Amino acid sequence: MISTAFAAEAGHEAAGAFYTNPHLWVYLAFVLVVGFAFKPVFRAVTAALDGRAAKIKARLDEAHKLREDAQEMLATYQRKQRDAMKEAEEIIAHAKAEAERLSKQAAKDLEESVKRRETQALERIAQAEAQALKEVQNVAVDVAVNAARDVLAQSVTEAQKSALADAAIADLSRKFH
Repeated sequence: MISTAFAAEAGHEAAGAFYTNPHLWVYLAFVLVVGFAFKPVFRAVTAALDGRAAKIKARLDEAHKLREDAQEMLATYQRKQRDAMKEAEEIIAHAKAEAERLSKQAAKDLEESVKRRETQALERIAQAEAQALKEVQNVAVDVAVNAARDVLAQSVTEAQKSALADAAIADLSRKFH
């Protein structure tokens, strides 16, 4: 439509030069404004998208690191448990050797000694297992709480924080009465 209007006016103004046509200047001005505005807008959009992609990549890298740390801790505690089992087996083996040596002295003393040592070994195993399990649970809870805190701190907006605080304050009277 612009080109037909331009051609129609060019026919009417055959005597004048092309640069005297006002439609040409409006068209050129429009093209220049769009051309100059496109580059900064394109840069801003691509910069925003690149920034968001970098944040997402950083979060993923942090999550992978946390997972690797948790796996290392799990492997460490499994190693400790295996060592405790080996130690328990060594204690049991020592108790059996002691029992053979003491069998010459008295049968009754032998039975009491073996029972006492086996009970101690089982208690140590149970304590070591309970302690290892508790430490793994504590570490897992700490990791989960820290990860949740980081995710919430990064994903909750100021408006959402304010709304959550207002809701908690409003809920106080119901909890105390």
